[in-house]
Amino acid sequence: MSNAPSYQLFINGRWRDSSDGTTLPVTSPATEKVFASVAAASASDLDEALASAERSRRAWSSRAAKERGEILVAAARTLDTKVKDAAKDLSTEQGKTIAEATGEYARAVETLEWNGTHAEELSAPVPMGPNRMIVPEPLGVVAAFTPWNYPAVLIARKLAPALAAGCPVILKGAEETPSAAVHFVEALRQAGIPDGVVNLVFGVPVQISRHLLSSPIVKVLTFTGSTEVGKQLAKLAANNLQRCILELGGHSPVVVCEDADLATAIPAISEYKFECAGQSCNAPSRILVARPLYEEFLSRMTEAARKIKIGPPDNPATEMGPMANARRIEAMQRLVQDAVDRGARIETGGTRLDQPGFYWPPTILTGVPKDAKVLHDEPFGPILTVAPFDTIEEAIEEANATAYGLAAYFFTGATDAKRTLIGGLSAGAISVNYLKGVSADAPYGGVKQSGYGYEGGEQGLRSFQSLKLVNGLGSLG
Repeated sequence: MSNAPSYQLFINGRWRDSSDGTTLPVTSPATEKVFASVAAASASDLDEALASAERSRRAWSSRAAKERGEILVAAARTLDTKVKDAAKDLSTEQGKTIAEATGEYARAVETLEWNGTHAEELSAPVPMGPNRMIVPEPLGVVAAFTPWNYPAVLIARKLAPALAAGCPVILKGAEETPSAAVHFVEALRQAGIPDGVVNLVFGVPVQISRHLLSSPIVKVLTFTGSTEVGKQLAKLAANNLQRCILELGGHSPVVVCEDADLATAIPAISEYKFECAGQSCNAPSRILVARPLYEEFLSRMTEAARKIKIGPPDNPATEMGPMANARRIEAMQRLVQDAVDRGARIETGGTRLDQPGFYWPPTILTGVPKDAKVLHDEPFGPILTVAPFDTIEEAIEEANATAYGLAAYFFTGATDAKRTLIGGLSAGAISVNYLKGVSADAPYGGVKQSGYGYEGGEQGLRSFQSLKLVNGLGSLG
């Protein structure tokens, strides 16, 4: 381990170890072996990060938005030159394939660049007639909490708009995938971000969240993760009335209508579902198929799942790597066993692979009773349930029968069916005849237990601004 990577904190413009020397292990999901370490911030480190961010706040917020944007664009270009190495690091830590990690970094670069390009425009006063205008102002110091499943792109979706808006950020990176935060912050450092404007900490999540959110310095909380943790953070944030942007869990349905083109639907569902071993809030998890098409769909979907090549994430032939950690394997085992105990049938998969690493194969369940946990708890893994429906109204009812409302998908060419499904499905985003990630220019947020607030696009940047209404202007000359 003498040459093992050791990831540091970034506080007040410099990389350093934690003040008490504490580190946490980083484990490879492909081998289950510790291969790196990450510094764990102490209470004094967190206090220093808070003080550093607060000291930088006034200068950063008053800096010309165009200049803030130029730093983000420069960081995007710097990060883009390092994607090959950064993607390799992310693949090793998280388990996703090199191709998936490379694609994620491409989205992160795009997000940095979009927010940098639009920083000046979205910080400018907005006229509201001859005597009124809205003046956007940065809210203040942001505490950003990011997960391990898509660390690069989700860091970008939090840091880029906050920085563009003029807010300093304390980033709590994911301890299981620290390299993404380190590469991202280093790109900003090289681009000339002033000391204190970005601080990076790792450590024990509950200790960090309690410490940061107990401080009145923090004005905004932005978090991506489970609904349970999101609620806990929102309770902490309530004490100081910190604005919350919460992208929480999902349990996304796909409605496949009788006229659906299976040659399009099957590969689209398979690719998007099993990317990152299904560990995505947006990934489809419940497939509802028109009964006349059900048997054909199930046969072809099962065949597609069985053909997916599972293996080490650094192997170019691998199409799906391991899950990120042992906790996800245990969750898959619980959900599958519960469903089977209640009468469900395993069409393919359903058992951990007998080899080192956290490997779980693509799994398809049918005949799943409505009280099975897999239909209500977010799977966050490579499990799909498939069930028939007789009417669109029945499909909508089943699709909406969870506490979540992040994303929904459907396949049909019929105009009336499209209108009915768009109006009926309860989700923050609906995709018609395709499944893909969210682009940098689009606002994205959930409904119901999937959170509130928006990331991405103009609305995402506005989340870090106070919109000051100015009345009775008259003439300002």
